[in-house]
Amino acid sequence: MRIKNQRCKRVPVNRGTTILYGKPFAYVVRSVVRDERCDHCLRSGKLSKCSGCQYVYYCDRNCQKESWPTHKAECARLKKVLPRVLPDAARLMARIILKLNQGGADEVGYYTENNSRKFKDLMSHYSDIKVDAKRMEHFTTLCGVLFQFLDETHLPNIAELMGIYGRMCTNSFNILDLDMNTIGVGIYLGASVIDHSCKPNAVVVFEGTTVIVRTLMDLPSLDWSQIRISYIDLLSSNNNRREELRSSYYFWCDCERCKKEEPMAEAAACPNSSCDSPCSIEADECEKCGEKMSVEFKETFREVVDFTIHHLEKMKTMAYLDVSKICLKKQKGVMYKFNIQHVRTLEMAHIAAMNLKCWEDAEFYGKELMPGYLLYYGEIHPLTGLLYLTTGKIQLHLGKPKEALRALNKANTVLMITHGDKHSLVKEELRPLLYQAVMESNSGIHSA
Repeated sequence: MRIKNQRCKRVPVNRGTTILYGKPFAYVVRSVVRDERCDHCLRSGKLSKCSGCQYVYYCDRNCQKESWPTHKAECARLKKVLPRVLPDAARLMARIILKLNQGGADEVGYYTENNSRKFKDLMSHYSDIKVDAKRMEHFTTLCGVLFQFLDETHLPNIAELMGIYGRMCTNSFNILDLDMNTIGVGIYLGASVIDHSCKPNAVVVFEGTTVIVRTLMDLPSLDWSQIRISYIDLLSSNNNRREELRSSYYFWCDCERCKKEEPMAEAAACPNSSCDSPCSIEADECEKCGEKMSVEFKETFREVVDFTIHHLEKMKTMAYLDVSKICLKKQKGVMYKFNIQHVRTLEMAHIAAMNLKCWEDAEFYGKELMPGYLLYYGEIHPLTGLLYLTTGKIQLHLGKPKEALRALNKANTVLMITHGDKHSLVKEELRPLLYQAVMESNSGIHSA
């Protein structure tokens, strides 16, 4: 773990500064991508299966060799459970237990030159989990799996097991690939010190298994008690964010964003098509233009909301373009343009269009999605930067180099802050696309 800007706490910190990066205490690749990602470095590409367990995959012998100190204790056990797939939480918990048994309790993760954390320093929320029926059911199921997977000699008592489980649940980070898809989950000792805000001043990105924390805004100094990241997806209403944080992390968020009213997140469109104001479905008329909100309109709005929520839930694992288009058609003139369910539907349409290589649709829905991303994620956020990047890439494919160059320049502005010029997303993805857009734009000018 290495930390920057620690010697003089009063020195201002510019946005886009890496303030912490480090390796995981323990991590696992997600089981759904275990045959697509190296179990050690998480890269994709040509992989070879471990000859011992026939369960995990590696890039090459080097990755297999580096992984062996961790994998050797589980290799034979993974072979024993085949053809069953071990749940991610069970495998991570087993790795934590095995590591603690091998002296891992003394491992430290620094977040300043003089301040560090050990695994035992992470909050376990023991008392909260004991009265959380859903978590206790999950814990009991995991224990059943662990009793089969590990020898009794490796397992601590139930109280210690629950402490490990609590630390894992409330301190783990989803490990993301370049497209911000979750490909693994890990425990990062130093980074676990950072608190949450729905209006964060820092962001977590990954380079392989390495966690990187970067500032999103200028700070008067590096005061770790004031550094905030988001634990959850910010494209959600105040009530839903607060409920997710309370059920997952056992606190009620009282950040600046949560305390503000958000009239657009669950709003209806004004029944007057020439008015662009969000309307509360509980009101009798539009506050701006005075248009009446009929009983029929309110019923239609509630039906569309239920229809949208139902289909968004079904599309959590796979986005469908035709379903997204049906939802968007029903929402037209009924849901406000910044209603979160509408923005989510645009997101599904964009993803589905890209998966199907329907590039005109993908460009259209990407452009439609951008205002919602700017509102809910903000101008400087990895997902905003990635949307600009994706839009530029699609426009290059469609033979629109000048439009692509504008989008890619915006992506560059964002990603240089969230990721930095040394990150592979910038070096290997963005820069070649920018170069291509410049060359094609110039050749278009010359030929004209």
